[in-house]
Amino acid sequence: MKLLSGIILGAVLALGGTYVYKNYFCPCNNAMAETGDKVVKLGERVPQFALKNQDGDMIDIMALREQGPIVVEWFNKDCPYVKKFYGAGEMQRLQKQEIDRGVTWLRVVSSAPGKQGYLTQEEAKAQHDASNASHTLLDPTGEVGRMFDAKTTPNMYVINHDGVLVYSGAIDSIKGFDQADIPNATNYVVEALYDLREGREVRTPQTTPYGSGVKY
Repeated sequence: MKLLSGIILGAVLALGGTYVYKNYFCPCNNAMAETGDKVVKLGERVPQFALKNQDGDMIDIMALREQGPIVVEWFNKDCPYVKKFYGAGEMQRLQKQEIDRGVTWLRVVSSAPGKQGYLTQEEAKAQHDASNASHTLLDPTGEVGRMFDAKTTPNMYVINHDGVLVYSGAIDSIKGFDQADIPNATNYVVEALYDLREGREVRTPQTTPYGSGVKY
């Protein structure tokens, strides 16, 4: 099975496509990762991982990073800090804006079963349809969340086209859940993506994330 999956992955990447594991290719329930106990650090290549999305397909990071930069957003529908951005329509606006520029935007839900923010696949589909994200990924074991050392929702990450983590931290510069702060804040994710498009180093590669704790 591993050999077959590797052949399929190589063929798809050679054609420049997105590698999507259908359920019948996947020997596991929710996640595949080559991480061990490793926590990915700024400036390092992100290890391969795959998670089920809102449609039940396994989405592989290796294929996505071939297409351009990736934003990874930790999501909890019940978090007041998440509601700040989605309630104002700001996160949806940013998702569409950056996807139109060639970015892949991933939302990851690492809430464990029985914890705040946990989503079944059906619930994830409904939440995804209310966003403009590329995929909403389910990480109920928290394996990928711990790999990124995701601490809050929203905790934001930017991965460049080489698969290297180039930004980690808060979405913007004003902590809190008042929507009135959004226009006055520096959005670090937008800033990092702009720097990548300009071919230069990210000016602010790391900040302290704020929000509610991830419910592992």
